[in-house]
Amino acid sequence: MELRLDGKTALVTGASKGIGFAISKVFAENGARVMLSSRKQEALEKAAAGIDGETEVFAANAGDPAQAEACVAATVERLGGLDVLVNNAATNPYMGPAIDCDLPRYDKTFDVNLRGPFVWTQLAWRAAMKARGGVVLNIASVGGLSFGGAIGTYDNTKAALIHLTKHLAVELAPKVRVNAIAPGLVKTDFARALWEPAEEAVASHVPLKRLGEPEDIARAALFLACDAASWVTGEVMVIDGGALISPGFGG
Repeated sequence: MELRLDGKTALVTGASKGIGFAISKVFAENGARVMLSSRKQEALEKAAAGIDGETEVFAANAGDPAQAEACVAATVERLGGLDVLVNNAATNPYMGPAIDCDLPRYDKTFDVNLRGPFVWTQLAWRAAMKARGGVVLNIASVGGLSFGGAIGTYDNTKAALIHLTKHLAVELAPKVRVNAIAPGLVKTDFARALWEPAEEAVASHVPLKRLGEPEDIARAALFLACDAASWVTGEVMVIDGGALISPGFGG
């Protein structure tokens, strides 16, 4: 089975590094025109230079509705449409017991991780997908499917994003498919504090005995975005090396 996105236009948030960059790269290498977005122009240009395919870049803060609107409009104008939206951008400004989280950091986490995907999806729907159809892919987390740990506020946003995914899958059908990926611990700069101090020890608790790489998530994103998944919507694909089913993981 060939997984291709020929003739499709994709917009990926948080695309300058990590999972977002890996998704942008695999999309472009398999035929899509890709708009990369994140907060910093220089980082975006560097990322785009490392991709073999048709790309554009647009700097935007994923939690700012006005910047999101400008990015969606630029995608349609520069690339001729918008067929696939990947809501990947996220933030985690607070680490520690959720009960102690201060409101400014609590609000920022929800603004980017939950309100952000809603706003970007709403904009994509209005600008292109309501008329032409499309695919929305939300990058959630296994933390949204379990409990405990040091990033409870972040995990709350991902649990809500999973619920939003399923709700919008019903509302936007049949023209738009909406799915989510729930990665486990992936070796990115974003998650460095969770794995770098003791990678081997952390990986030893994962049934497949390794941590994830951004490419593991990107390959799944390609499947969900392309026509091979044309009868898949409202689903949450867990990609975690088996961690969620491992005894003692949490939940």
